[in-house]
Amino acid sequence: MSYAGDLTVEQAWEKLLAGALLVDVRTEAEWNHIGIPDTSATGRAPLFIQWNLTGGTPNRDFLEQLRAQAPNDGQTELIFLCRSGVRSIGAAELAASAGFISWNVLEGFEGAPDAYGDRILNGWKNRRLPHSRGPRKPTTAGQGPA
Repeated sequence: MSYAGDLTVEQAWEKLLAGALLVDVRTEAEWNHIGIPDTSATGRAPLFIQWNLTGGTPNRDFLEQLRAQAPNDGQTELIFLCRSGVRSIGAAELAASAGFISWNVLEGFEGAPDAYGDRILNGWKNRRLPHSRGPRKPTTAGQGPA
């Protein structure tokens, strides 16, 4: 089974407002140094589950951690987010194969780099969707900020 499809950040935000749940699959280092999505307006905090651990090692416990945190009730849609919309495809595909309704966010949190390598063109934070910056509490077992 394949994931449900790709969404722009604006479409993802609309789905979140309608009851979907955001799953940020970036690394703990990215959450700590770049920032995290702020979904407080939806009434639901995002899930933070690393697809790859800091250093690039695949998180072999990803699906187990997702199952422990996300409802798999056949109704709740999960929206997967990474830095640029690439890692989140793998996460959405794996989740879909386990029975979750899964979407991928195109452009990701930071979007594509410009000609100088700066990520200022598009993505969640550059399209001014709610997000926060700053240090986060240390986490364990692939889970992100509390």
